[in-house]
Amino acid sequence: MDFNLTATQQAVADVVTSVLNRDLSWDALVSGGVAALPVPERLGGDGVGLPEVATVLTEVGRHGAITPALATLGFGVVPLLDLATDEQQDRFLADVAKGGLLTAALSEPGAALPDRPSTTLANGRLSGTKVAVPYADSADWIVVTADNAVVVVSPRADGVRLAKTPTSNASQEYTVTFADVAVDESDVLAGAAPHRVNQLALALIGAYTDGLVAGALRLTADYVANRKQFGKPLSTFQTVAAQLSEVYIASRTIDLVAKSVVWRLSEGRDADADLDVLGYWLTSQAPPVMQTCHHLHGGMGMDITYPMHRYYSTIKDLTRLLGGPSHRLDLVGAQCSSN
Repeated sequence: MDFNLTATQQAVADVVTSVLNRDLSWDALVSGGVAALPVPERLGGDGVGLPEVATVLTEVGRHGAITPALATLGFGVVPLLDLATDEQQDRFLADVAKGGLLTAALSEPGAALPDRPSTTLANGRLSGTKVAVPYADSADWIVVTADNAVVVVSPRADGVRLAKTPTSNASQEYTVTFADVAVDESDVLAGAAPHRVNQLALALIGAYTDGLVAGALRLTADYVANRKQFGKPLSTFQTVAAQLSEVYIASRTIDLVAKSVVWRLSEGRDADADLDVLGYWLTSQAPPVMQTCHHLHGGMGMDITYPMHRYYSTIKDLTRLLGGPSHRLDLVGAQCSSN
């Protein structure tokens, strides 16, 4: 594989950067045409694929933007493009280019992104509880993984209950309970499996995290290069340089595995092993990287008007979403023992 961006990916990165350099909001991404990028051309979009969506999310992360981009594009649009029929896409993706939100209910109490969810779909009725569902209250549709199907449900359907839960970065997140919710056959993604939805979600979380870590590294490197102590820039002190080099190594390895996963999935190759490594590497390396960046900023890292807190808090939320490093290491071990 080639780790360099393709011409299309570079064009996408340039568009996202030009928007976020002016405004970090979701409205800005919508008005700048970013939300429309993966939407099929017949629905007014540009029809780009998984690698380009990953590029969008990496740039969103690099700028430390807290928006519904991951939920809508990563958890909603990409799985629907991969698994839904054209008729279903026409219905569920109709408003995305205009700023409509999508999300996905993938995790359950005590189970992060399970391939065998306890949420059930039986006789056209959906029952179960999902946790860590981003922007559920604002979304038009929720992609839901169940024991034997993947379905799409409106958060305003009868039997759907939302309970807001706290997050580190103050973004919207909910526990969603489905109490015997009626699901029409047209809302079932025929032949879709939770495993595939989880693969895509983890890959795009990886792309977003890649950007977050790279952005925090750049922010910290600039800070220590300009902040002086004892008449010298902090970056000239050996201990500071050594700590920053550790951040750089972690950033490059996250970038490597994140790009590998996206490439494998987009090429139709087996990505399970790389996905397990990605999940572990994100949860075990990204949090300490953020701690180091925070430490190198000193008291400035505590200032909520300074951007460092957006990177750190978002990484904390993503680590929780993935189940933490111990859970992810167990999955790597299971992968090794099965081969």
